[in-house]
Amino acid sequence: MATQPGRELELFPNPQPERDYTIRIRIPEFTCLCPKTGQPDFATLLLEYIPDQLCVELKSLKLYVWSFRNEGAFHEAVTNEILDDLSRATEPRFMRLTAIFNVRGGIDTTVIAEHRATGWNPPAAVELP
Repeated sequence: MATQPGRELELFPNPQPERDYTIRIRIPEFTCLCPKTGQPDFATLLLEYIPDQLCVELKSLKLYVWSFRNEGAFHEAVTNEILDDLSRATEPRFMRLTAIFNVRGGIDTTVIAEHRATGWNPPAAVELP
């Protein structure tokens, strides 16, 4: 296979570092394993971030997410691990990861974790008529 999963995240310079803008990435095919049963857990990851100087390259993000496929992890732990890795790599002004796990055993789980850069304050919301 030409492409393999991996934990190396490639980055590129933010083309508009002077502006606060939001990047939203939907990852509908996240999988990991239940650490108790070994059964697969499926989730949709919603990544939202306001970049500072760096952005994450999407192919490397795909390979990074793929690297969790055969690892056992609790939903809360894997969500926070991914947020930590992405925020450490990109050093964004703001980042939120929402992990929406599919139903297993009659229960679905959503885990939301956030990162804010020290001193960053969101701009005031614009109310449109």
